[in-house]
Amino acid sequence: MVTMVVVTPFRAVRPAKKYVKEVASYPYDVIDSREARLLTRENIKSFLRIVKSEVDFRNNGVPFERVYEKARENLYDFLQRDILFQDARECFYIYRQKMGVHVQDGIVACVNVEDYESGLIKRHESTRKDKVLDRTRHISSVNAHTGPVFLTYKASQAINMTVEDIVKGNPEYDFTADDGIEHTVWIVDDDNHIEKIKQGFENLNSLYIADGHHRAAAAVAVAGMRRENNKDHNGSEEYNRMMVLICPHDQLNVMDYNRAIKDLGGLDEGQFIRKIKDSFILSDDFKERSPRRQGEFGMYMNGKWRCLQAAEDDIRGNDPVGMLDVSILQDRLLKPVLGIDDPRIDDRIIFVGGIRGMNELERLVDSGEYTVAFAMYPTGIVKLMEIADMGNIMPPKSTWFEPKPRSGIFVHLLD
Repeated sequence: MVTMVVVTPFRAVRPAKKYVKEVASYPYDVIDSREARLLTRENIKSFLRIVKSEVDFRNNGVPFERVYEKARENLYDFLQRDILFQDARECFYIYRQKMGVHVQDGIVACVNVEDYESGLIKRHESTRKDKVLDRTRHISSVNAHTGPVFLTYKASQAINMTVEDIVKGNPEYDFTADDGIEHTVWIVDDDNHIEKIKQGFENLNSLYIADGHHRAAAAVAVAGMRRENNKDHNGSEEYNRMMVLICPHDQLNVMDYNRAIKDLGGLDEGQFIRKIKDSFILSDDFKERSPRRQGEFGMYMNGKWRCLQAAEDDIRGNDPVGMLDVSILQDRLLKPVLGIDDPRIDDRIIFVGGIRGMNELERLVDSGEYTVAFAMYPTGIVKLMEIADMGNIMPPKSTWFEPKPRSGIFVHLLD
């Protein structure tokens, strides 16, 4: 039985150097269709026209089949017009992102879907069937992975040394996106470097999904369908691999993943506060707004910030998943007090990435569309890996990673 990680180079489809800043876009799940339409109105070369191809239609009522077909049309139109091209040989790619003082260097590559199925690539979240189906249809129709699954690994000195050697050379791309995040890419086409990267990962026994559980599950689903429909399947087909960005764990920036709730589930504010006090120590006038430690939560309601402190038994419990802040909030407040049984499907709750800050939570509540918001303390990457190693699953929306890889810099064709 294979117990080592297999990471391979591939022939990426990527932008012509002069177009890379125009092409590179937010991932499909970071902005909504309205925001995407505004961006593509100003930039017709944006890769949003592939990952969110509904932007090319006036409304969202178009049949999903037509939306996916349009994504494929746009991808091959970009190729025909030389906005995108495919590398002649298989390469690795070093992808550096810099956000303020934070810098992370990742390797863009392919991994085998069988390693996901066997558990060598470890998960920490459950997926939703509807979201996996959406990505499955998109990948199958477009015949490509249009965004990498974001993986991490326990940092390796050997891999670090190889990457450090590569980035001494001249980059292929180097641009700053409109949000101020810097993106730099080096092409790894030297056989010596390619072999060193392969060997570096062969010394690891697992990779971990940081972000992109639905993309990963969809890639596996598409591979399964094509395997069944190909009577000559032999395992070497391109659909057996999925595109990934792999960063060492000690370079990742994990941020809070906050919650906003539409209503108090029939309670008035006084009743709500009294029920909260059964499980939390409540303090008024929380000037910091953002939690400073595990077990602490910021709560914004009716123009006022409060601090919630969980019980010591909840924080120091024996259950590694149950003692996570996201679990404590769900198990002690969202479910018993507000009646939110399954946050993955309840439309009374939304999740707000920490990159948007506390002002966004205030805006949501002050708008009247939401009644209360909760600011979370970030879940650490080491804790994520420990839970994945145990085979356990974390609650949904436990982690938010920034910066996120831009879509369109790398595409993996399935044949």
